Amino acid sequence: MLLAMLVAGIAIAWQFARGNLRPVALGLAFAALLTALCNEAASHQHRAEVNESEGPLAQALGAHFIVGYDDAKNLRELARKGLIGGIFVTGRNVKGRTAAELRDEIEGLQALRREADLPPLIVATDQEGGAVSRLSPLVERQPALASLLDADVPDNELTQRAHAYGAQQGKALAALGITLNFSPVVDLRPGRAPGRWDFHTRIDERAISADPAITAQVALAYELGLESAGVRGTLKHFPGLGGVAEDTHHFAAELRTPVAQLAAHDWKPFQDVSKHSDAAIMLGHVILVEFDAEYPVSFSRKIVQRVIRGEWGYQGLLVTDDLTMGAAYNRGLCDATVRALGAGVDLLLIAFDHDKYFDAMHCALQAARQGTLDLPMQERSSARRLQSFR
Repeated sequence: MLLAMLVAGIAIAWQFARGNLRPVALGLAFAALLTALCNEAASHQHRAEVNESEGPLAQALGAHFIVGYDDAKNLRELARKGLIGGIFVTGRNVKGRTAAELRDEIEGLQALRREADLPPLIVATDQEGGAVSRLSPLVERQPALASLLDADVPDNELTQRAHAYGAQQGKALAALGITLNFSPVVDLRPGRAPGRWDFHTRIDERAISADPAITAQVALAYELGLESAGVRGTLKHFPGLGGVAEDTHHFAAELRTPVAQLAAHDWKPFQDVSKHSDAAIMLGHVILVEFDAEYPVSFSRKIVQRVIRGEWGYQGLLVTDDLTMGAAYNRGLCDATVRALGAGVDLLLIAFDHDKYFDAMHCALQAARQGTLDLPMQERSSARRLQSFR
């Protein structure tokens, strides 16, 4: 598709450019075409090199990647050789299929791990309820968690309902072989309509409440319900996207809310729920200007080590949001990958454009071999956290 667009661009440049502009326009179009071809050739080379990788270094790095897929056959060698640590199952993997077919597919990959004497794959999905229900209809569609607040009930009954919601969802997910769910959303509801260019984030439609105490109460009960069925949840998207207008799926974003206000308000659900559960935390691709004006939270060592691991003392799993989202990918996938690992992030998600895993893994291998990635430090800090899935 990209090549076709570039060829069309060359034709348009030839047709409409005049005089001295014609060679300039054609030169730019051909430069873009050449760049695209070089990038594609490099990606093919990275795929070949990663597929040929094996041994302790490749397995140590591979354990940190969760990848999406179209055809599970393409994952078999990656799973068998330990070049990935998990898979992401979403709508394209369930369309037109039965629960038994998906369950058997996942079990087939797990069997390869057992045969190779490797830890089980982490099997993740995105089943929030409401609009984000990636595995429905194989998993019964439930209304958004916020719908629990529609009934004016006492606190203890609200907690019971949220726990039952999580237990029902967790049981259905576990029956398919899912072990990690990217839910609940604990960003606080901003109370405003999505911006013109907010196509996918839409926090106001997905958040539980604008009140951090209510959000924490519902999210914790839901999380404990999930865990009762053997599935872990994920608190997202730190540092909280309620105050972010941009859609990080496509654009760079900054959060300029004072950190003191965030700590007293937006971060309470992350802290309260993580202290009383085994929930993971997902790091968003937003720049928290007051702490690190250069790098998004998802690969900021300052924020991961100083705030989350340091001030909070959180020792659970940290996972990036999808690294093929624009706010991360447009900064350079290679740089994002190496910095996230170096920051001490446990799991790197490459879901939508899953073929980019090969580029990211190639970068990680190169950095480790060149000594620019402190792999021993990373492994010491992540081994125990990943062990909980093994």
